[in-house]
Amino acid sequence: MNSHERVFAHLAGQPVDRLPLMPITMLFACAQIGAKYHDYCTDYRVQVEAQIHTAEKFGFDYVNTMSDPAREAADCGAPVQHFDDQPVALLEDQALLADKTKLASLKIPDPLGGGRMHNSLKAIALFKERLGREKVIEGWIEGPVAEGADLRGINTLMLDFDDDPAFVRDLFEFVIAMELRFAREQINAGAEVIGIGDAAASLIGPRIYEEFALPYERRLVDGVHAMGAKVRLHICGNTRKLVGGMGQLGCDIVDLDSLTPLDDARKAMGSSQVLLGNLNPVTVLMNGTPESVTAGIAECHRQAGNRFIVGAGCEVPRETPPENLRALCEYARTYQP
Repeated sequence: MNSHERVFAHLAGQPVDRLPLMPITMLFACAQIGAKYHDYCTDYRVQVEAQIHTAEKFGFDYVNTMSDPAREAADCGAPVQHFDDQPVALLEDQALLADKTKLASLKIPDPLGGGRMHNSLKAIALFKERLGREKVIEGWIEGPVAEGADLRGINTLMLDFDDDPAFVRDLFEFVIAMELRFAREQINAGAEVIGIGDAAASLIGPRIYEEFALPYERRLVDGVHAMGAKVRLHICGNTRKLVGGMGQLGCDIVDLDSLTPLDDARKAMGSSQVLLGNLNPVTVLMNGTPESVTAGIAECHRQAGNRFIVGAGCEVPRETPPENLRALCEYARTYQP
């Protein structure tokens, strides 16, 4: 059973030879080939080389196109700052929609128009050429709260929920249209799973989440499913009060950060939802020992049950000792659901 077969069989509830292994690596993967992170973000060939090298070295079941949250916003014209060895940063004090009246004239960028989204499409096509159906190819889009914050400024958006809810809905309509267009091109290029990252959603309470975020996240999930791809949802941070809503979305995989107990998610989402995570990526994976990593992921597995994929609560830190990551990977190879 190869990686591609393993992941899709597991998602379908069919027997597999071992637990799937899908940790998020970005800076860590880049460091494995000694490249500059600026190049990882902007040159699809560097990203593909780093992802394939890392996946093969540690036995991951997939490769991904994640690098930073600024991709779509940059193609919209948002000011960003590049660094040699850190992710691309959005400039909060120069947010593209600091003047919210600009939304009415903002155009959805063409994913094939030569910008950063196009760079990601080239990465997916190269993954497909080099990997075929050996490993799962995962694309990525931003969720409504995350991308809304990228365009408007995160602090301003948080005020908008109360001050101008009609604007927030108009902004999220723009985001959904843009992200579904981008998702379609990624699927056309060869992505079989689309990750949805909505990190800023963890900063809002359940009332605002259910009123504003949940309906638009559902449209993203339903839209990607209608295109024939699977969905992986990742919301960084503490989502303990949101897991009930997240479980209603119908995602194929729900990632949970280390601040959200898997016990809570399992109770809220039911026995059939596939959960991924949620080993603490810093205190355990980076700063622990192989033994503490093994014990930690075993506890995650116990809480999640067999509808489980091995991974950390968020990105594997760049400074993670290889032996610690290998312990995580070895756990996945040891257990058959």
